[in-house]
Amino acid sequence: MLTWLKRDSLSFPALQKALREPNGLLAAGGDLSAERLIQAYRHGCFPWYQEGQPILWWAPDPRTVLFTDELRVSRSLAKLMRQGRYRVTFDTDFAAVIAACAAPRSYADGTWITSSMQAAYCQLHAQGVAHSVEVWADNELVGGLYGLAIGQLFFGESMFSRADNASKVGFATLVEHLRAAGFILIDCQMPSQHLHSFGARAISRDAFAQYLRDHCDQPSGMHWRD
Repeated sequence: MLTWLKRDSLSFPALQKALREPNGLLAAGGDLSAERLIQAYRHGCFPWYQEGQPILWWAPDPRTVLFTDELRVSRSLAKLMRQGRYRVTFDTDFAAVIAACAAPRSYADGTWITSSMQAAYCQLHAQGVAHSVEVWADNELVGGLYGLAIGQLFFGESMFSRADNASKVGFATLVEHLRAAGFILIDCQMPSQHLHSFGARAISRDAFAQYLRDHCDQPSGMHWRD
């Protein structure tokens, strides 16, 4: 039975109570306050829903993750990164990145990054929890991604690209910086061929929960702004 969250409590049900079909649906309701969102990620779930639906919280099993020391970069992408065609920054324009991620795409109907979601994650950014990666061609924003950094874990949310391989350059650059700063893994949530090409793989929900317990309260050496 699906659990409905109460607005006066930040508690989530145990991950083992998530439904098998649809895979990982854990709870519904609640709100998108910064406190609840941080608690959700630390607990092992994330919000994902369409406009007009209640807020839905998910904890799929298995979970797709990328260990920072398992990053694979193709020869062509490595060559592109060496060429310096794109410039990559962190936390330079979070609002522009999340707005671009929410923009309509030819292969999808609508977006799950509603105006309420954008406002909620912008608040997390103001608190220093959510971060963005920007990819620039000259002074034009052509790609990027955003997510949350908690302890030694990064929780990826969405990415976009307006130029060839721009988001790939941004993602690979982020992973390299996270690895150097002591981050263990990136939560990719759901599988995709794009992520698997970088070395992402599936682990059990129980294993993912153990990484949360071991690393959410550990310090990292990441400097998001120069």
